Amino acid sequence: MRKLSFSGLLKRTYFRFTGYSYTNLGRLFLRLFVGIMLMQFGIRQIAHFGQVYEYFPPVFGMSPAASLTLMICIEVICSFFIMIGFFTRIMIAPPFFAMLVAEYYLLHDYVSSASYLIDWHQQGYLPIMFLGVYFFLILVGPGKISVDYFLSLHIIHSENKSEGELEEV
Repeated sequence: MRKLSFSGLLKRTYFRFTGYSYTNLGRLFLRLFVGIMLMQFGIRQIAHFGQVYEYFPPVFGMSPAASLTLMICIEVICSFFIMIGFFTRIMIAPPFFAMLVAEYYLLHDYVSSASYLIDWHQQGYLPIMFLGVYFFLILVGPGKISVDYFLSLHIIHSENKSEGELEEV
């Protein structure tokens, strides 16, 4: 039986907490987090559609009701696909673009004044936070805990190829 000294236990504990990487679990958490965060906006807008569409800006020449309907579809459908990791990088494009438009409309009121005076608790930072998370997910991909990865495995196995040909998804 091997006896561990305090320094040996400290080293094992250190390597356990710093040496291991849980990147796929981290990607799953981030996808679920950003999906739930954006989806709750869409669900709230569905519940209060009658009140919200009156104040929603008309985007690209569409009526406020059509703009809001499009935004709700983006928030709910794309968020669901991002959460399960299906067509992840493609499904990130509509909410990414929607957050760019939202940021424009939120800061539009501040153009005449100094936009750098916006406080951290004002709405202008929310689309920027979503843009950062979406950009990160576009770069790193959905991870191995996703429908995309399992479909990639299925396609590779159906073509009798090895998993070595599949890069990190």
